[in-house]
Amino acid sequence: MATLEGTYVPSTSEWVRDQVELYERSGGTQGNTLRDTGMPVIIVTMRGAKSGNVRKIALMRVEHNGEYALVASRGGSPTNPEWYYNLLANPNEVLVQDGPEALPFTVREVKGEEYTAWWERSAAAFPNYNEYQSNTERVIPILIATPIA
Repeated sequence: MATLEGTYVPSTSEWVRDQVELYERSGGTQGNTLRDTGMPVIIVTMRGAKSGNVRKIALMRVEHNGEYALVASRGGSPTNPEWYYNLLANPNEVLVQDGPEALPFTVREVKGEEYTAWWERSAAAFPNYNEYQSNTERVIPILIATPIA
């Protein structure tokens, strides 16, 4: 299993901490859906942009041809989530766990037609994204995680 070296600082949100721990401990057999929705999630591990510490979050599983959309929706809030800036600052220090083990990925932000295609995939996987977009003036960013060979 791939790892990122450094001090792991769990989320300040108790339910996120608990979900990440359960997902990892069970090899992805538990804690693998968003609360009680039944919608699948992945665990994304990254390096903090300011602290350099290791951070982990659960995000909706939006997979296409081995790549994953990381949708920075923050529930439609007016600002991007902190993890978005972590990934921009350290795009080659990313792990994605979709099942039993975390694997290394690199991330990049998408725009234009590629954004539109990924938005459609993302909203098909998690329809709330459309509501989130209608609740904010910002364009919700999408980062694409691509496996590192």
